[in-house]
Amino acid sequence: MQQITIEDFGAYTIGILVYMVGVHVTRRVKFLRDYNIPEPVTGGLMAATVVFVIYLVSDLAVSYDLQTRDRLLVYFFTAIGLNARFSDLVKGGRPLLILLLLTVSYIVIQNIVGVTGAMLVDIERPVGVLAGSVSLIGGHGTAIAWAPEIRGLGIDNALEIGVASATLGLIVASLIGGPIAHFLITRHQLHGDETEKSVVGIAYEKAESESINHLSIMSTLLTLHLAIIIGYFVNDVVTSMGFKLPLFVSCLLTAIVLSNTIPHLLPKIHWPARTRALALVSDFSLGLFLAMSLMSMQLWTIAGLAGPLLVILLLQTIAAVCFILFVLFPLMGRDYQAAVLSAGFGGFALGATPTAIANMTAVTKAHGPAPTAFIILPLVAAFFVDVVNAFVIRMALTL
Repeated sequence: MQQITIEDFGAYTIGILVYMVGVHVTRRVKFLRDYNIPEPVTGGLMAATVVFVIYLVSDLAVSYDLQTRDRLLVYFFTAIGLNARFSDLVKGGRPLLILLLLTVSYIVIQNIVGVTGAMLVDIERPVGVLAGSVSLIGGHGTAIAWAPEIRGLGIDNALEIGVASATLGLIVASLIGGPIAHFLITRHQLHGDETEKSVVGIAYEKAESESINHLSIMSTLLTLHLAIIIGYFVNDVVTSMGFKLPLFVSCLLTAIVLSNTIPHLLPKIHWPARTRALALVSDFSLGLFLAMSLMSMQLWTIAGLAGPLLVILLLQTIAAVCFILFVLFPLMGRDYQAAVLSAGFGGFALGATPTAIANMTAVTKAHGPAPTAFIILPLVAAFFVDVVNAFVIRMALTL
């Protein structure tokens, strides 16, 4: 097998092209719009398929340097923080607690489903945990981190299984969130509050008519950069105290504090919270991050492992959909925000936090804003879950 790595600037450029292809296809295929499939998912999966075909035909493995992609994730979550209001956080207090408890419960359920699936296909039970919350709610990073320990339990290809499971989960997560929300919104005749401004993304029907000038974009980027710089320092301080947080979480929390203090202390300063310019930057950052993530999937790594994993993932998908429809949506209030969170949970439970946000963005672009959902889900998904997941994984592997 020959390998080629496309350097960062080239990967960034291809990512933009893939994103634009996704936008072009999604806006012309009514089915994709109606079922809220995110544009970068469309483009990213098409690009990953093309690279897979190249691999099959020429035995050439294409990979990408993704430094810019990781910076875009920080941009996006900082923008989410700038849009946050303390009033939203207060209003989201009860839903936040409910969503947290549901997520903790589902981590346990996901491992039970994984182990049950492993027993059904007659493979080692630790593989069920690996194809449970390790690689699904945990994602690629958690799968890589836990692979050495699971290898010590006799699973020699733990890393390959974990990465393959996380990749399959990401694909499914990108595709099920929108249809779940479409079903709930249609069945219960729900809609967003049009008096609210979008936290991220510009609605489809307004995308061509929004007026944004160069100064508003530059002002927005300057504010984002200042918040990110402060977030770096906050992250260093937190790390020195013995707590490890992802950088984007530190920047998210920093931006929340700044956005709820600076406009009150300096009322004459222009603050970009909930402006069209910030929504545009947020949409671009998230969309390009997800497009680059999906286009970089090496689908050939799944081929030799897909048999048992497909069975387990099918069970995990059924479990996630049932949990969302019959537990999460009713307990979150059966309203529009609950439907948006249902799309997000579908992306998060099987994929990753950015996938969840992309699913919710696709829904709100079509049906109206749900700002509280964009605050509480990242806090649950990025701030609380890793600690709980580590504890549950440890218990599952011990048992």
